[in-house]
Amino acid sequence: MAAEHHAVDLARRLSHVRWIAGGTGSGKSTLAQALAERYDVLIYDGDRAERDYVRRCTAEKQPHLWALLKAPLAQKWNGRSAQEVFELMPSLHGETFGFVVDDLLAMPTERPVLVDDFRTLPREVAPLLAWPEQAAFLLPTPQFRDRALRTRFADAARARANWGDSDHNEALALRLARDELWDAEVRRQGAELHLPVVTIDGSRDVLDLADDLAARFRLGRPPLSSRRTQRS
Repeated sequence: MAAEHHAVDLARRLSHVRWIAGGTGSGKSTLAQALAERYDVLIYDGDRAERDYVRRCTAEKQPHLWALLKAPLAQKWNGRSAQEVFELMPSLHGETFGFVVDDLLAMPTERPVLVDDFRTLPREVAPLLAWPEQAAFLLPTPQFRDRALRTRFADAARARANWGDSDHNEALALRLARDELWDAEVRRQGAELHLPVVTIDGSRDVLDLADDLAARFRLGRPPLSSRRTQRS
């Protein structure tokens, strides 16, 4: 009962928050930025915030994240199957969501906050929603993700920062396979909890998708200046 009351209180305190989660390479950050440019919203960037999780995690409370942080880059990928890498993801075990909630509770509440976070799972966010479409889970088709990640990691420095000196082509193939497993888990949880899952295949442009999300998120109409910009 206490946990239920706690979730109800959190849902009330986070009623100004909208969540964009789902799979990597689905365009979450692009859509978040498009919404921020058209509506008076703040963005919580999960990738940027993750850097601060390092100093806040402990071996006792976040064992998977702790182990990941202590391991050399190559060890995180080399010699492992996609299933093994997937099962070692800290977010799969709920180890990062508490950080997100704590950060959101410390942010201003006068404006909507848009969470752009790959790590959020439907089962974690569901108890905090005032309505189901307060969250949207974007899942790219395999072809869309393949193009997105190959473009992203064509930068050798960025690939090295993620995978060290391992074979980057092999690491990318493993990453793509792991992300398919993550997508399957998100899709399963979304269906079980009746939360919206949006397939991203490149057939819709960013503004069309942003309009769709704005309606789901109940952000209202964009400011007049934004509408004028769209028409010009």
